[in-house]
Amino acid sequence: MFSPDVMVVGGGLAGCEAAWQLARRGLKVSLVEQKPGRISPAHTTPLLGELVCSNSLRSDDPAAPAGLLKAELRRAGSLIVACADAARVPAGDALAVDRQLFSRGITVALALEPNVRLERRPLDRLPETMPCILAGGPLVGGGVQRELRKLCGDRFYFYDAIAPIVEADSIDWAHAFRGSRYKETAEGDYVNCPLQRDQYHAFVREIRTAKKVLPHAFEEPRYFEGCLPIEVMAERGDDVLAFGPMKPVGLKTDAFAVVQLRAENRYATSFNLVGFQTRLTYPEQKRIFAMIPALANAEWLRFGSIHRNSYIESWRLLGPGLELKVRPNLQLAGQITGVEGYIESTAMGLLAALFLHGRLSGQPMAPPPPTTAFGALYQHLMRPRQPGEAFQPTNINFGLLPPLTGNGSKAKKRDRRALHAQRAAADFTPWLANGATRS
Repeated sequence: MFSPDVMVVGGGLAGCEAAWQLARRGLKVSLVEQKPGRISPAHTTPLLGELVCSNSLRSDDPAAPAGLLKAELRRAGSLIVACADAARVPAGDALAVDRQLFSRGITVALALEPNVRLERRPLDRLPETMPCILAGGPLVGGGVQRELRKLCGDRFYFYDAIAPIVEADSIDWAHAFRGSRYKETAEGDYVNCPLQRDQYHAFVREIRTAKKVLPHAFEEPRYFEGCLPIEVMAERGDDVLAFGPMKPVGLKTDAFAVVQLRAENRYATSFNLVGFQTRLTYPEQKRIFAMIPALANAEWLRFGSIHRNSYIESWRLLGPGLELKVRPNLQLAGQITGVEGYIESTAMGLLAALFLHGRLSGQPMAPPPPTTAFGALYQHLMRPRQPGEAFQPTNINFGLLPPLTGNGSKAKKRDRRALHAQRAAADFTPWLANGATRS
């Protein structure tokens, strides 16, 4: 008979990573996932670890912030990154995946893990005494959401948007070319759709005047700066998009602006529009995106949409092990803690599992060093704020890490990134050896 030691709520990246890490350390885990009984507006399949915004896990270069975090996750035995590596599709220096293969790999791995019992059911009450990691994602709802509201009080929220996906066969190749920024490859990992100056400005005008999906009257829209809808960028200035997701820099083209498409699966049968998160209505998306010459007759597999993401003030509400101060047996993990992004959520799931295992084994786990990517995210969540200082979700970035000292502080930008990565690796090793790999 399966008698769980801990419960993990949520079958997204953070919850799956937490369940895997605990199970591999000998704890019996009840992994509770509401799908398919309940499916949020952002999800479409019953698979675990479903990606809903993009198939890209961003840069895989260890000298880039996201690449550094993935390098640390690999060293810590991350299930999510292992499955991403197995489902990889060409995307230059980015780690992009075939989403179906990726989610299927996670689902199969956890289904075959003897220390995990997957429970497909809605959960309307959090356990009172059993140790629990809540990784219900930024769209956590139902009774769990109501209970969390009571425990946390007022919570902030922001909006995140989903980019559209186009059928590959419907791209007009007479108006598109392959290529990657600043890099020569055999074919180029991206499909580039150029626009001339007059085409670009007409495109921007239509975006500004188009119909948008508006938030509810009781919701104030707060957008994450790293994932702004294209219409918000268009409102900020005529050329903002041309210097943002539509910049032609680094590509062999004389176009004024370029829309980049990235393969959505390993067979390259569909592509998503890079940086084209949007809250335009579906008919307006179809009309306006047809102004891009290469997409004039495009067949859309998915239009962009928008959804509400919620998060808490972790620095005020959580203890050092990511546990709620008012209910120490309950830890939080993933985006709801105040990180943004798939990889960041995965890291918080892994970290919550390490903290929980350390507590249950009587060998408390120290927080990761702030010089590491793990530690930088942890410090972002837990650093006390001054009165009036905002707490907002963030991706991993080098601005979260302590500045380099000595000669490193005088190095060029690219060299400083490499030095950050070297310092992080050196500090991550003893931390990992002293607890993260404990079994």
